[in-house]
Amino acid sequence: MDIGTILGLVGAVAVIVILIMIDGGNFAQYYDKHAVIVIFGGAFAATLLRYPLNVVMHGIPMGFKAALGMRSISPRQLVEEIANIADVARKQGPTALEKLTISDPVLAQGVRYIADGYDADFIRQTMETDKDKVYAELDEAQKIYRSIGDCAPAFGMIGTLLGMVNMFANMTDPSKLGPIMAMALIATLYGAVVANMVCMPIADKCHLKMAEEDICRSIIIDGVIQIRNQKSPQVVKEMLLAYLNEHDRHELAEAA
Repeated sequence: MDIGTILGLVGAVAVIVILIMIDGGNFAQYYDKHAVIVIFGGAFAATLLRYPLNVVMHGIPMGFKAALGMRSISPRQLVEEIANIADVARKQGPTALEKLTISDPVLAQGVRYIADGYDADFIRQTMETDKDKVYAELDEAQKIYRSIGDCAPAFGMIGTLLGMVNMFANMTDPSKLGPIMAMALIATLYGAVVANMVCMPIADKCHLKMAEEDICRSIIIDGVIQIRNQKSPQVVKEMLLAYLNEHDRHELAEAA
């Protein structure tokens, strides 16, 4: 679970709740069904104009899952685990890899390919294809959320304009002007909240997860190929260190 995403969502909601409580705690006045319809209905409809229905329905849960989830193992831990696997393969042979318990499912699949005797070209091609598929799904999800984030403020403005039209149409009755104007502004509020508290942060988080997944899967693919080619554990480790940041490289060097 990505704690940063949870803390960000909870913190953003808490800020709004605290401000409403300071202003009297009347939550009912911040709800308007017209604003809900124009924001959620309008933004969803506009996104459907940009992307096919199946892409939208797949991208929304995919993006939320990616924003909340984290890889079970970091790039640094991957390098260490792959080096240990290379050591086992060199000392005991590829068949010994079948007995290993591997935490990352992608790495486990690659090790099974080695144990089953697949050639290096097949392993690389298969794992690269799977990597591209995951990368495309994350890219699809971030585009969907970015699209909704782009549309929501615009539809908030549309809701405000509709409210102002209604307000000017009722200028003869001053008692209606205040409630109608409040309704118009709530649409703008909803659009800003949906875009800046939910959709755009999730889109940016998906983009970061794409970069993280790219690095981790590249480490796994190169590591598995090197093990398949019977390279020494030290050679495998030194090669994969290029993927790590300077801090992790330094710590691994000190540990060695």
